[in-house]
Amino acid sequence: MAWFDAGINLLDPRFEQEAVIERALNAGVNKLCVITTNPSEWDNAQSLYQRYPDNLCYTLGVHPHYAKDVGSGDLSKLREIAHAEGVVAIGECGLDFNRNFSPQEVQVDVFRQQLSIANEVKLPVYLHERDAFEQQSQCLSEIPPQFGGIAHCFTGTKEQLNHYVNQGLYVGITGWLCDEKRGESLRDAIGSLPLERLMLETDGPYLFPKTLRPRKRNNEPCNIPHIGENVASLLGVAPKVIMELSYDNACRLFKILD
Repeated sequence: MAWFDAGINLLDPRFEQEAVIERALNAGVNKLCVITTNPSEWDNAQSLYQRYPDNLCYTLGVHPHYAKDVGSGDLSKLREIAHAEGVVAIGECGLDFNRNFSPQEVQVDVFRQQLSIANEVKLPVYLHERDAFEQQSQCLSEIPPQFGGIAHCFTGTKEQLNHYVNQGLYVGITGWLCDEKRGESLRDAIGSLPLERLMLETDGPYLFPKTLRPRKRNNEPCNIPHIGENVASLLGVAPKVIMELSYDNACRLFKILD
C-alpha cells in the first residue's frame, strides 16, 4: 500500500512536474489526482496523464472563479471528453461567494450544468465551496450527484461535514488541519468523520502544512504522509490505518482498480 494525494494542482506553472512526481513517489505517494479548473487546462491534463498513466488520474471541470468565461461550447466539450481514459471526476466545480470573481448567478448556473453533466457521464463531482454552503447544498439537493463526489479541501464546521457525509460525499482533508489558528474548526469536525469517507489531499501548491519543517514555498504531494500522520494523531489510530483507508476510499470514488 501507499498514499494517495486526491487533489493536486499539478498544472500550476510554479511546479516542475517531473520533479514533483519523482519526490511524491520517493515519499510513498504513488497516486495523484490532478485537478483542472478551466477549459484551457483540460488538454494539458490529458497529456500529462498519458505520460504517467500508472500514477496519475485527473478531473475535468470549471472552477467558480472562471464561470463567467465559459460558454456552451466549453460545456459541450466537457461532456464529450469526460469519457477519456484517466478522467475520474467532474470539477473542480462549485460556488465561491468569498471572492466573487464570477457573478453569483453565473456561478450557480455553471455549477448546476456541471452537476447534470456528471450524472450524464456517470462520474462523481469534485466540489469547491467557499462562503456559499447553503446555496451549494441547495444545488446538490436539487441535482443530487448520482455517482458521489468529494467535498474538496474541506475547512468547515462539524455540522457542515455531517451534512456532506449525509449527502453521500467523501471529505477531502488537507494541511489546513495543521494550522494552529485557522484549522481549529476542522480539527474539531474531523472527529465525526467516518473513516470510510476520508480522503487526503494537498491542494498544492497551496496550504503547505504549518507543522512541517523546513518551510517551503510550494506544498507538494510528498507532504501527504505528514498530513496523514496528523489525522492519525487526532483520531488516535495508527498512520497505516489512515494511509490504507484514505487510499482505498479514493480508489473507490474514482473507480480506480489498483
